[in-house]
Amino acid sequence: MKTGKPKTVYFLGIGGIGMSALARYFHAAGSTVLGYDKTPTTLTSQLEAEGIQIHFKDRPDLIPADTDLIIYTPAIPHDLAEFVKATSGNFNIKKRAEVLGDLTNSKKTIAVAGTHGKTTVSTMISHIMFNAKAGCTAFLGGISKNYGSNLLLNPFSELMVAEADEFDRSFLRLSPWLALITSTDADHLDIYADHQDLKNTFTQFTKRVVPGGVLLIKSGIGVEPDHNPDVEFYTYSLDKQADFYAENLRIENHRYHFDLVIPEGRISDLSPGLPGLFNVENSIAASAAAWLSGADEDEIRKGINSFEGVKRRFDIRINTPGILYIDDYAHHPEELSACIGSVRKLYPGRHITGIFQPHLFSRTRDFAEGFSKSLSMLDRVILLEIYPAREKPIEGVNSEMLLKGIESKEKFLCGREEALLLISQNQPDILLTLGAGDIDQLVAPIEELFTKTIKP
Repeated sequence: MKTGKPKTVYFLGIGGIGMSALARYFHAAGSTVLGYDKTPTTLTSQLEAEGIQIHFKDRPDLIPADTDLIIYTPAIPHDLAEFVKATSGNFNIKKRAEVLGDLTNSKKTIAVAGTHGKTTVSTMISHIMFNAKAGCTAFLGGISKNYGSNLLLNPFSELMVAEADEFDRSFLRLSPWLALITSTDADHLDIYADHQDLKNTFTQFTKRVVPGGVLLIKSGIGVEPDHNPDVEFYTYSLDKQADFYAENLRIENHRYHFDLVIPEGRISDLSPGLPGLFNVENSIAASAAAWLSGADEDEIRKGINSFEGVKRRFDIRINTPGILYIDDYAHHPEELSACIGSVRKLYPGRHITGIFQPHLFSRTRDFAEGFSKSLSMLDRVILLEIYPAREKPIEGVNSEMLLKGIESKEKFLCGREEALLLISQNQPDILLTLGAGDIDQLVAPIEELFTKTIKP
């Protein structure tokens, strides 16, 4: 990308979490930013309130002729009239990942990759470093609850934090100073030939670390690092089989506490406010990356202990004696198992209702058995139809196929309005909304329902 900032930037799919962070970045830099998205959301409303122009109908005439840069997400249909015009040869057009690569490759970048955990870990790192002496700019894959945004800006810092997305092999466009890999479970098998192909691509990502940089990988995830010889290599884990790990793990006042063992000693009494052992592990990863980036013991402790989490990541929306309601982005069998398992461990003996919206026809097909097994951990399952995102339907792939494999005695397949009716008629003890599509549009109606009609 040219060193000068473009005067006008147009976004195709501006409401996506990664796209909106870039839109905010260019807007803050003084560019005129505008764009298209299919559906209005809370996030698009926030962008509009910040001064960014957005429309929701396919209107190629609204793309300014003098646009310097068009940025698009792969989720945009190629038959969209605006996309057809954008790719006509008259505009400078780039994928989101390419633009992120241009921006981050000019900085000392921490890139967090992994099929699960990358959003929470990258947001934790950003929170630590943003408040540390070094500072940072960060492009986040979720809305930080500490800041209410997916973009943190510090123009005076050379450090940048970003998610490294494995979808479409986008992360191979990055050249990070520090690369962190959290997990490599099978996913995106519409892109990768098989699980091994996915792992091999993560190995390629380890080659992207610049000379003199750092590679940090969760121990035991099956990635064979292939980095430059002058790149420092470290591992982290919940247990002792790594360079960074937890000791003296305990629960006090309903919070986990632990000491972090590091190569040169330990950092005592870290206490993430987020529930679940997986968040202890996320804290270890974030603390390790921050320490390797120069943060000191006090900066790391303050950052971890004050971290409020990410919206839609084990996001406790209501917690009263009458109802516990948690919203979570889980859209893979392993994520569902981790979320539901954590709720079971934290609240033993309670009845758990889950509303789940499958995401993508291909993912539902590839992991149907795993989805049914994970969802069977719930006492009551309410299934919504598949959210297609960028995909067209696949014959024989639907939510009904998941429902048949679920062993829970109470299981339903319905639309969103029917789901609201079901939970109003059958007051849940614990309710989870789960999925990566537009199920988040149920959050406000559910909160309103519980506030008005369900008494503690």
